Amino acid sequence: MKIDVVTIFPDMFQGVLNESIIKRAIDKGIVEINIHNFRDYSLDPHGKVDDTPFGGGAGMVLACQPIFDCIESLKTKDSLVIMLTPDGLVYNQNIALELSSKKHLILLCGHYEGFDERIKSICDMFISVGDYILTGGEIPSMILIDSITRLIDGSITKESLESESFSDNLLDYPTYTKPRTFRDMEVPSVLLSGDHQKIAEWRHLKKLEKTKELRPDLLEDSDERY
Repeated sequence: MKIDVVTIFPDMFQGVLNESIIKRAIDKGIVEINIHNFRDYSLDPHGKVDDTPFGGGAGMVLACQPIFDCIESLKTKDSLVIMLTPDGLVYNQNIALELSSKKHLILLCGHYEGFDERIKSICDMFISVGDYILTGGEIPSMILIDSITRLIDGSITKESLESESFSDNLLDYPTYTKPRTFRDMEVPSVLLSGDHQKIAEWRHLKKLEKTKELRPDLLEDSDERY
């Protein structure tokens, strides 16, 4: 997979792309991630990429020309252009899974007061990471990169993916490691039994209990009933 990120703050991505699972996936050639500063495409002699809004109002609006030219230079027949925007589809694991099968993603990060509305005409999808305000689209794009990369074959083990939260629309079961007792808190005895069927049943029950308590809304969309 190839992911191109279009932003005016490329340095924000240095840490994210050089640590942990994402770095290993890049090093293995599983994913190629490129960061593009659309300010480089501005025809303004000072590299300006925004202007005041027609009709008045606070803030500055990102202009069409630099973004159009940048995206058009990257786009191919396999590209899916995604705008990170508060009025987009709220992101979840199912969307991440769908996007992980694509060949080429272009992630467009906004800033300031927002995009000139006409920029939406060159986008294929609009995604929000939640109902709250962020300074720009850079952090949301990092969320997409992280959640999508780990789903691509070879990034992490298949077993790890299958046991994660939201893989079956349920939260994950509790996990424990050594020591067996810590400050009078014991590891559940079933996990020490060696009976894999009982362990699997206990874990599934705990997933249901946890989801019912913390995220009952997920059960509405799950095949599970508790």
